[in-house]
Amino acid sequence: MQKSITRNGFGLRFAILISLAVLISTLLFFDYSTFLHDPNNIFTFLLTKQENTLTILSDKTSLSNKIPDSDPCTGRYIYIQELPSRFNYDFIKNCDALIDGSDRQPNICPFLENYGFGLEVENSKGAMSNSSWYCTHQFTLEVIFHNRMKNYKCLTNDSSLASAIFVPFYAGLDISRFMFGNLNETVKDSLGRDLAKWLSRKREWKQMWGRDHFLVSGRIAWSYRRKIDNMSQWGSNFRLLPESMNMSMLAVEASSWKNDYAIPYPTPFHPSKDNEILLWQRKIRRHKRPYLFTFTGAPRPQLDDSLRGKIISHCLGSRFCKFLDCSQEDNCYNPIKFMNVFQSCVFCLQPPGDSHTRKSIFDSILAGCIPVFFDPASAYRQYLWHLPENGTKYSVYIPVRRVEEWNPNVENILRGFSEHEVLAMRKEVIKLIPRIIYADPRSKLMLEDAFDIAVKGMLERIERVREVIRNGSDPSVGFGEEDLDKFTF
Repeated sequence: MQKSITRNGFGLRFAILISLAVLISTLLFFDYSTFLHDPNNIFTFLLTKQENTLTILSDKTSLSNKIPDSDPCTGRYIYIQELPSRFNYDFIKNCDALIDGSDRQPNICPFLENYGFGLEVENSKGAMSNSSWYCTHQFTLEVIFHNRMKNYKCLTNDSSLASAIFVPFYAGLDISRFMFGNLNETVKDSLGRDLAKWLSRKREWKQMWGRDHFLVSGRIAWSYRRKIDNMSQWGSNFRLLPESMNMSMLAVEASSWKNDYAIPYPTPFHPSKDNEILLWQRKIRRHKRPYLFTFTGAPRPQLDDSLRGKIISHCLGSRFCKFLDCSQEDNCYNPIKFMNVFQSCVFCLQPPGDSHTRKSIFDSILAGCIPVFFDPASAYRQYLWHLPENGTKYSVYIPVRRVEEWNPNVENILRGFSEHEVLAMRKEVIKLIPRIIYADPRSKLMLEDAFDIAVKGMLERIERVREVIRNGSDPSVGFGEEDLDKFTF
């Protein structure tokens, strides 16, 4: 009996010794660098949206090896290319040198406040529903987009893991310095040329030679495709540079090139909560609309026979139309004034402005006013990611073949729609509101806004380019070419 107990005690002690040996061995040879912050910044720590999960990604390890399939940011990571301040922040510091394109504002400084939203509307007199309204300028989108991107939920500090590279160049503010001045082309084009050279030297560029890079412009894409070197010519040649042709641009209006994409102009509404959007939709759904249609814009005295001139004359001659003259006072800078007009009208006329598109398109949609288009390049062939493919669901199209022969019978056309048809179109317009607004960058909306949709569209575009590369084809073919049929309807 005693011998049996002794043998069992010896076996127990032996088992404990073996366990200790295994534990010590594990402690000695375990790689602690996984949990330590490396002074050489070898590891980048990325918090995922998974609850209580920290994913640790090595700069030297491929995305497919380290990001699990369950990571909600897989295929959505974006790297912000940090630029020298002369390419963006210096414009805000020196905003007094930036014109806004009108003679009613000395500079664009007030509109760069509040993340690029402009000054907050203090007393809306019932026109707006809450405090998320601002005097937002049509040319500040690049600032708004940059501030939203800083809070994008799938940012990464490791460019090798990124599906796209965002370049926060304030191209529109750059050309605002000499948009209408007779300056030497070298001066006009200098900063864009410097950026192209700077980017091409970065290691991020060499991954796809810029085809995974994109930037945003608050001005129309045509502003950067000046083909003629003449001091009196408008805009810059930035998008014609070889490096720039390898990038994609999101702009308030696209050009006919395949690497330019249109996204909505900024409206005055920048909510921070989903409920604010829902309350606004309910408000305008019930709003009384005493006028059949409106045109809101500035006349062109030198172009009375233009489409705009004929529409203004037609509106002024109709008791069913409300005309808001943007050349008077602050009618189109003050959202209280133009939103009151849009909310009081069933239809909002949207002829081409100085270019195909107008900020008014999105302001009117925000007010629940059904847009009326006269040119397919004003919306149908522009905002392919944000607006329905079937334009008749939310708008009216009145084709104008030859302006000089056009008889503006807009009133009769609009009066021909039944109440049922009008209500169906307005329902679709109101449904579009979340898709055409840019939310407060501090917000966490469940609804997708214009920023979310634009980012998704760009990621899909870049992924298609990667697929071309994986198939062994040349990614440059068709990437930055001009599409002469782009605006054919």
